[in-house]
Amino acid sequence: MNTMRPRIAIPMPNSDANYSARVLPQYARAVELAGGVPVQILLASTNAEVAQLAKNCHGVLLPGSPADLDPQKYGAAQRHPKTAAADPARDNVDELLLQDAHNMRKPLFGICYGVQSLNVWRNGTLVQHIESPVRHARLDSEAQGTVVTHSITVEPGSLLASILKPALDNVNTREPFEITVNSSHHQSIEQPGDGLRVVARSQQDGVIEAVEGITPGHWVLGVQWHPERTFSDDAISREIFRSLVRAAAEWQSRASAGADFESISR
Repeated sequence: MNTMRPRIAIPMPNSDANYSARVLPQYARAVELAGGVPVQILLASTNAEVAQLAKNCHGVLLPGSPADLDPQKYGAAQRHPKTAAADPARDNVDELLLQDAHNMRKPLFGICYGVQSLNVWRNGTLVQHIESPVRHARLDSEAQGTVVTHSITVEPGSLLASILKPALDNVNTREPFEITVNSSHHQSIEQPGDGLRVVARSQQDGVIEAVEGITPGHWVLGVQWHPERTFSDDAISREIFRSLVRAAAEWQSRASAGADFESISR
């Protein structure tokens, strides 16, 4: 029996080393406490180096970033004035990891920028700047670290609903249900990409808050909020990371038994 903990590939969040050093430990700690081994992927790595690291990992986590994806990647006619600069190095690593996860049917989890990266890679589009009475991010006048929250509605029968069920006492997950999430984004998914379906929306304004894959047997989830920030004191956040690690462990077990990616995908 393979008793090694599953390895989860995590690209450095941004080319700004100070930003990455500040936020990456939260993602790594959440993976570790959920039972996995975080594997940091440097953005300066060559494509061959990324491919080798990815080959030795059993799942992928795409973290948040202060960058925005280049609107040309999803066919936007114009660039919104509030769209931030792109981070080509992060995009390149994401695309390599996304391709590996897709080809090998490895579990894939996108957070905030990460779910947007996944969606655009799957030929989806983004809202470049959310205009809404619901606050999705802190105001420029507020201090760094200010927590913004709002409610979202989760679709029954979804992978996300099944993941959250153990953390929800007396909640019927066979019907749409609400949870409260932290929020730190100004963009969101507009049109879901190929093979993705919407499974959660902001309750008051309909902003897409989560998508998941529709391919049977392939664990794919993306959320617009930041469960890594609330892992220690929020059961919902812990269940999400535990589900990722469990899925990676299952993939690892099947791969170790000699299954190919076609059988893993079923």
